[in-house]
Amino acid sequence: MKKNFTPNQLIQFLYHETSASETLAIREELQQDAALRQEFKALNSAYQQLPKVTFSPKGSSIQNILRYSEMTAQESCCK
Repeated sequence: MKKNFTPNQLIQFLYHETSASETLAIREELQQDAALRQEFKALNSAYQQLPKVTFSPKGSSIQNILRYSEMTAQESCCK
């Protein structure tokens, strides 16, 4: 049985955000459907061209969070 997958479903598959059953269904359909395979290749190519970024908080932000955590832990302990 042929199932039509949306571009959104293919993107979810690309980001490993599909359920196990969806993943199996998409993999099977990619093997059988040349048009879907071509669409997935285009999406994958675009994904590969996205810049790889990483984010890390400033040290002062981490210190603020730790101070706040200490304060709230002391308040809840001493009530």
